[in-house]
Amino acid sequence: MFDERSYDRRRFLRDAAAGAAAVSTAGLVAGAPARAATTAGSSGAARSGAVSFRWWGTSGWRIDIGNRTVLVDPYLSRYDTGLFTGAFDQETPLTVRPTVIDPLVDRAENILVTHTHWDHFNDVPYIAERTGARVVGTLTAYHLGLAHGLPSGQLAPVKGGEVLDFGAYTVEVVSSLHSRNGAWSMAFPGVRVSRPPKPEKISDLPEGDTLAYQIRVAGGPSVFFMGASDFAERNLVGLAPDVAMVASAATTSTADYVPRLMAALDHPKVVVPVHWDNFETPLTNPPTVAPNDRRRLDDLIAAVRKASPRSRVLVPEYHTAYHF
Repeated sequence: MFDERSYDRRRFLRDAAAGAAAVSTAGLVAGAPARAATTAGSSGAARSGAVSFRWWGTSGWRIDIGNRTVLVDPYLSRYDTGLFTGAFDQETPLTVRPTVIDPLVDRAENILVTHTHWDHFNDVPYIAERTGARVVGTLTAYHLGLAHGLPSGQLAPVKGGEVLDFGAYTVEVVSSLHSRNGAWSMAFPGVRVSRPPKPEKISDLPEGDTLAYQIRVAGGPSVFFMGASDFAERNLVGLAPDVAMVASAATTSTADYVPRLMAALDHPKVVVPVHWDNFETPLTNPPTVAPNDRRRLDDLIAAVRKASPRSRVLVPEYHTAYHF
């Protein structure tokens, strides 16, 4: 069972009033028209307005920084592969659902891709084409973007170590690691070192190396984003984010995952668990959680409380605007 005390939203709001963090809710306007992102010269633009973070399930986020929008791993189509029913089919066709995506994505300036498995990358080419957003990711993400017909000028390959300046915010790219399954392996390993044919099924999207990102907002918080539950702790030293979006571990294959992560991140003020929901169900509240993932989420919360007792744990709801 969930520990209700670990994510009591009213208590989080009360604590926020004391200055540690603030949380409020706001809806998106359904059916808002798409607008092309302004990429040329955007690095000099200053922030104007509030900063909000909305969880879109898995490790997906919409970040609004004033009138500018950044997406992280936006996977909204959420179709059935059999993964959560014990009938996983790696030949499942890649599917994009514009009727789900379009009401939620009215604009985007940058899309940050942690890795290229389907539950992270599936909708990225469609969103990038629709909005004009720049896609930041590994060389694999770059080549997959080309395979989907995106122009090279809209694709920004990174490796880790880059600090990208967009004026109102910076994005620090962190070389990271993908989580391991119970056999100490992973689904669909591999990279794309050249442009492949256009992907047609989920197994055509390999892991492609894994990144994490830290966004530092001018006059606002620093927020760390993970897309998988492993990391190279030496790469995290010095980041010291205010908020950490931490991926729930699917297995115990990674030793001392939470204690090492909390120490490497210098014990963030707020820890937000992600990648614990059933991402093959509709993006409606309350999030659907498989029994095993419910236990893993409880374990993650307990481990954070033990390793970093001063950190507040916030278990997010879909579409809710959080202000840190």
